[in-house]
Amino acid sequence: MPVISMKPILDAADSYCYGQGAFNVNSVSQIRAAIEIHELLHSPAIIQGAELANGFMGGRVDFKNSSLEDIRRGAKNIGDAVWKYGEYSKVPIALHLDHGSSLDVVKACIDGGYTSVMIDGSALGFEDNMELTREAVRFAHARGVSVEGELGILAGVEDHVHSGSSTYTNPISALEFVQKTGVDALAISYGTMHGPVKGKDVKLRKEVVIAIRELFRHSGVSASLVSHGSSTVPRYILEDLKNLGCSLSSAEGIPISEIKEAIRAGISKINVDTDIRLAVSRNLREFFSEGRRRSSASLGGVLGSLEEKKDQIDPRQFLSTVMDSVMTGMESDGDISDLNNEIGNGVKEILAQLIVEFGSAGRASLVRMKSLSEMASVY
Repeated sequence: MPVISMKPILDAADSYCYGQGAFNVNSVSQIRAAIEIHELLHSPAIIQGAELANGFMGGRVDFKNSSLEDIRRGAKNIGDAVWKYGEYSKVPIALHLDHGSSLDVVKACIDGGYTSVMIDGSALGFEDNMELTREAVRFAHARGVSVEGELGILAGVEDHVHSGSSTYTNPISALEFVQKTGVDALAISYGTMHGPVKGKDVKLRKEVVIAIRELFRHSGVSASLVSHGSSTVPRYILEDLKNLGCSLSSAEGIPISEIKEAIRAGISKINVDTDIRLAVSRNLREFFSEGRRRSSASLGGVLGSLEEKKDQIDPRQFLSTVMDSVMTGMESDGDISDLNNEIGNGVKEILAQLIVEFGSAGRASLVRMKSLSEMASVY
């Protein structure tokens, strides 16, 4: 099956009432692993590249200062990898831009091979957010590419997206937003948070989800609802990291029971990033706990970064000296290959659990496949 728009994948999740995970990646090894585990579990796949992930994949080590050209190069690298490993896959795959901040970024990612984009105008006023989102929809739909918007503000920090407090999404405003913009999916604020520190015993405002879904249903609106900031932050991985000398501050995730209730209430797409960062960072630290690895000439820079940055869980902080491998998947020797396998194993560990918990395992055949040109004609 080819790489397709995200809309048919979310339509299947809506129709059959399961959750579709959407997983963030930051290297070719992570992309390959994400596709492989979806294939193993026969699940549809949404692979996500955040705006600054594209900058990093474009060679910008200090990715928080990514330029549009960095993002453009990175989008091409991510797109090439997803199409390489996914074009002839037996499961449907969408490549989705997470938190695009401008039309220029949206256009750069579509040019790079993305089949779905998010335009995030949630920090703008309602009318300005709608206008920005409408422009993204006009551009993307003409090319068969699906669009996700956002209404409401999540607290927490993730790359360039940050807020000190949450603003819950107003259901009536959500209906108006979707009707006037034509988005395929809407990210809403109902109690989740970006980053690893979400608060203890989080209770999600599922009544917000139910109200929006009911308004959509009665008004004939088919947009899917999206849950950002939905990592579970597994306690066992935090303990592993602590035992490996990683000095983490307190971290709490969203209980999986809460996410499953949100799926039943009407959430279709569940974004996960932090859990993957935690598992990959743990695997990198375990990898170097073996004496032989510590003497590797090609991996010395990775080891040095791990030892220097004891409080970091973002794998991008450790991989600046192996960027050729990160960006293209090139493996110059066996140690680089082994490192990439460990990165991939961390991705697979998290995704396997969540694909099963969310209910998308075995659902690949439910997706009604349409090419981008077919989607353009539908739009």
